[in-house]
Formats: sequence, structure tokens, C-alpha cells
Amino acid sequence: MMRPPSDLGPRLTLGAPATYRIRVQGELAAGWSERLGGLRITTHRRKDQAPVTTLVGVVRDQAELIGIVNSLYDLHLPLLSVQMLRHE
Repeated sequence: MMRPPSDLGPRLTLGAPATYRIRVQGELAAGWSERLGGLRITTHRRKDQAPVTTLVGVVRDQAELIGIVNSLYDLHLPLLSVQMLRHE
């Protein structure tokens, strides 16, 4: 169930930094971190399942977030989730 806007705390704007967790299906080497805004990259593997890569870190604004998501798309990594953990 979605929370009403008044329950989200301080208002998020397009130009505000925030910490995000992005999950994609597939494996992404840690060396991609710098190209993806310096996000921390970890990959989890489970038996008989595709690996899942998680990227976590502060994103300067919504434009940078879209750039990161577009880069992951260009790498053919299916997007599983994008979650804002907190805004600055």
C-alpha cells in the first residue's frame, strides 16, 4: 500500500541528493563503480538462480539517477528494483 505524501517526511525534489539501492539481474564487476556515480557494487549468487547485483550510494539528483539506470539498461542488465533509502 502506498503511503500518502504527508507520511514521507521532508519533501523530495528533483535536485536533492538521496541514497539509493538499485538491484539488477546479472553480474556487474566492481570496476564499474566509478562510471556509475561511485556506487558500491556487490553481487550475490544462489544455486540455480541468476546472480543479482546491488548498487548502493548517494546519488546527487534525479538526473544522475536516470543516467545510472540508463547505463544499466545499455549493459542489458534487467532492473529488479530502485529504492530510495533516505534523502539528504
